[in-house]
Amino acid sequence: MAKLKFENTDEEIEIEDGGGIAEACEDAGVPFACTEGVCGTCVVEIVDGNENLSEPSQEELDFLGDDTCGERLACQCKIKQGTVTVTF
Repeated sequence: MAKLKFENTDEEIEIEDGGGIAEACEDAGVPFACTEGVCGTCVVEIVDGNENLSEPSQEELDFLGDDTCGERLACQCKIKQGTVTVTF
């Protein structure tokens, strides 16, 4: 099981390896609107563990640009394994 940590709330949630982080982020208070990667309301900053996330989707690249600067769209991310720490 992978672990998603929220730096601003000190909350930790276990997610199945390869699972999406959207539901955990929404439960922690990250706002969501479209869930399709076009509105940008679910932007989270990756504090640590970016290497444990899936590669940015085309929707993320279109919205955030080629250099995401540590930001990801929670609706598009999957956690491969290990621990990822985010803030919002």
